[in-house]
Amino acid sequence: MTSEITLFHSPNTRSSGVRFLLEELQAPHRLHVLNMKAGEQREAAYLAVNPLGKVPAIRHGDAVITEQPAIYLYLADEFAEKGLAPPIGDPLRGPYLRWMVTYGSCFEPAVIDRALEREPGPMAMSPYGSFDGVLDSLVETLSRGPYLLGDRFSAADILWGTALGWMTAFKIVPEEPVIVAYVARIKGRPAFGKIDAEEAALAARHEALTREPG
Repeated sequence: MTSEITLFHSPNTRSSGVRFLLEELQAPHRLHVLNMKAGEQREAAYLAVNPLGKVPAIRHGDAVITEQPAIYLYLADEFAEKGLAPPIGDPLRGPYLRWMVTYGSCFEPAVIDRALEREPGPMAMSPYGSFDGVLDSLVETLSRGPYLLGDRFSAADILWGTALGWMTAFKIVPEEPVIVAYVARIKGRPAFGKIDAEEAALAARHEALTREPG
């Protein structure tokens, strides 16, 4: 590695999963923590990194990468020796890419529409088809588990496992037994436990700062 990775991060957000991934990869990095309760993600300095004002984002040398699946793909390939991304030519590369892209292009839109009680629109126009179709595909794949790629744990499992953890906790995804078991499996990894504890402490500090007068 010729340059340090910077993760633009705020606790208990989508960027928490990237911390988990970096820990699994044992990737040298530094955190640039944004206090979203104070609105720091909307300040000009961060909007120059990500004009959408969202986390996560990473900077690696001259490269700036935003959007969860893109960040996961980049990091897992950058640290290919850790084995969290099937390489090009591996038969599992296709399913791996499928689940990485399905998350942002189909699953999150389906979940948000369902949570907000919005109609998905005509089938021909919907990016995901139907909520039940997306969920059934996920459950069927995990039923063959223990991971999205069968016996092989990958960066895709960190993306999906962390997301499904909070989605089931907030009851916006059904607590299907296979999903609950999958989330428990991901949360049982030592890297998750370490990052989860650090995230709780960081969130508490941000909460305390917002309560301080002046």
